Amino acid sequence: MMGKYSYRAVFFVLAFFLSLNGIQDASAQQRSNKIALVGGMLLDGYEAVPIHHAAVVIEGNRITAVGPASEIDIPEDAEVISTEGLTMLPGIVDLHAHLMILGHGEYSEWWPILEDKKEEMMAISAKQLLMAGVTTAVDLGAPLEILNVRDNINNGRLLGPRMFVSGPWITRSGRRFPSHFQRRISSPEEAAEQANDLIDSGVDLIKTWSGMTEDDIRAVVEVAHSRGIKVHSHLYSPEAMWAGVRAGADVIQHAGSGGNPPYSDDLIAAIAHRGIPIVQTIAHRIWIYPATLEFPERLQDARLKEDLPPDLYEEFQRSFEGFHRNSYFRTTPRQMRLSKIAARQFIDANATIAMGTDSGSPMNFHTESAWREISALVDSGMTPIQAISASTKTGAEVIGLGSDLGTIEPGKLADIIVVEGNPLFDINVLGYVRMVIKDGVRHK
Repeated sequence: MMGKYSYRAVFFVLAFFLSLNGIQDASAQQRSNKIALVGGMLLDGYEAVPIHHAAVVIEGNRITAVGPASEIDIPEDAEVISTEGLTMLPGIVDLHAHLMILGHGEYSEWWPILEDKKEEMMAISAKQLLMAGVTTAVDLGAPLEILNVRDNINNGRLLGPRMFVSGPWITRSGRRFPSHFQRRISSPEEAAEQANDLIDSGVDLIKTWSGMTEDDIRAVVEVAHSRGIKVHSHLYSPEAMWAGVRAGADVIQHAGSGGNPPYSDDLIAAIAHRGIPIVQTIAHRIWIYPATLEFPERLQDARLKEDLPPDLYEEFQRSFEGFHRNSYFRTTPRQMRLSKIAARQFIDANATIAMGTDSGSPMNFHTESAWREISALVDSGMTPIQAISASTKTGAEVIGLGSDLGTIEPGKLADIIVVEGNPLFDINVLGYVRMVIKDGVRHK
């Protein structure tokens, strides 16, 4: 017997993939050999002054010229797109996304719904991220079906950011998550075996989750590094962070997101001096929660309603009822009291900070998670230009793509978004994305 959502899901999946094929055909038609974006303010991804009344020339999928429009020769055969009154900046790089979740209010109730529609839900998430201006994303926890989604995006069969994925994470705990989202281990030897198996499966990086010992993480790092793969470690407590630092984790995820009292100066200094990138994910509880208390209407996001079949949209709305009592937010008030100190410590230490959202977590929709996280970085002490650079240039460098992505300059891949207004005056205008160009193709 088919489940509650199954009959609708059959028709929804067919309609969804047909619509994506139509969108992809339209996007392919929008690829011009030469495109010129002319007239708007340009933030190139560096912590530098903007270029006003700028022009950016794209040929194929590469940027060929950047500068004041008065100084740029626009090819006669270029499609000229006016960006007057708008701001151009690099596509956003999100270093902590979750395509398997879309913001449902309660994990334990979401897993059974997701079970028979993993790839369909991940495809929706990917489209939402791209339309929000995220042109490159790292997914840090999903069943191995995400490899199909990644490949379909990269081959042009689905809309979405350029994806780099870890697949299931490695952990000693994780009882509240389904088995296909994680690989549970009980020794460093098992940790190494699982790392090898995941790399053999085709993942782009490895994620270690909570409960791992220093020896566990070191075993994963040794395997991953021997095979040219980086390790991102999910770390909160000081003891766990020291373990990750000593074991050689490449990126520390979640540190400073508000769950702990202030970290010690020696831990902060060790991370900053060693240049270990920090991805804080600070907005996903402690900015989202009060924002929803103040404006619960945000939960009726029209884009969510557009992307989900009606009965699943209603299930989402049901899951938000009394959200302050949901398990995900039980400790949020305490985290909010700690958040300003915890997040700012790494900023004040001038640590290497990239942007990640934990998008898809309860009420943290892919449609808006990026601008909320960047806004939270500004609230925590970054200047707008620093937060934008962290979310573009630094993010690309952390995943080893700085030579191709993260800034708008000749020779780089053409990942560019256009937003309404001036984000240096009000960072929240990043929520008003007018245009998305990824790899030289206009998608919005």
